[in-house]
Amino acid sequence: MTVEVALSVMAAARTGQLLVCDGDDRPTGLVTRAQLAAARAASSYTDRLRLRDVVGAVAPAR
Repeated sequence: MTVEVALSVMAAARTGQLLVCDGDDRPTGLVTRAQLAAARAASSYTDRLRLRDVVGAVAPAR
């Protein structure tokens, strides 16, 4: 999922965070709307930035 899609999902769900899971449905992290907005505002941002690339700096969820 891209950052743009994640932001759209969060807006539609009216939530401020998303739980990110791997291919086996195990939680890998939690990402907030603020984190996604910061990633989108970064000079290195492209519309192909994947959610998993943003979550890499976040501690895994339990």
